Amino acid sequence: MRELIVTENSTIDGVIELAGDWFSPGGGDPDVDMSDVLAALEEQRNAADALLLGRTSFEDMRGYWPKQTDDTTGISAYLNSVSKYVVSGTLTEPEWENSTVLSGDPRSEIETLKAAEGKDIVTTGSITLVRALVAAGLVDEYRLFVYPVVVGEGRRLFDGATGVPKLRLVENRTFASGIVLLRYRTAS
Repeated sequence: MRELIVTENSTIDGVIELAGDWFSPGGGDPDVDMSDVLAALEEQRNAADALLLGRTSFEDMRGYWPKQTDDTTGISAYLNSVSKYVVSGTLTEPEWENSTVLSGDPRSEIETLKAAEGKDIVTTGSITLVRALVAAGLVDEYRLFVYPVVVGEGRRLFDGATGVPKLRLVENRTFASGIVLLRYRTAS
């Protein structure tokens, strides 16, 4: 059985919405060493063969990553080649290679994905979808890349969350940039 991994970039105050300029998907400031963060992301890519997104995040990524022809991080190549699943009741043509629209019952469709053979399924961004996955008890692990930034406003991962199972910390890793990776698994 495959695992569903929620990976989010977060501020110290828990904001995961990319409002403002606190996060840059390509690495951002050239004066900040992000090589260790990029290595951690590569580890995650190597352990996953599917990406699950909500429609808005999918369309945002589809509009950005395929155009990054000079990307040296490996992110663009991975995103273009990985199997992508977008949960949407309105999108019919994904218009990005290796993409499938999941238009049926989201819980059932994702349970089917998890039951299939393969590596991890990762979801990122997709705040509405991720909150629904949390509420449905489908998340196996949370990977939070916490940036040393406070923004004060914006949508947070666990706003209004109820019924979140007990979590256990399985890793905390500090990067040269001050970013911290916190990995939590749902307690069984």
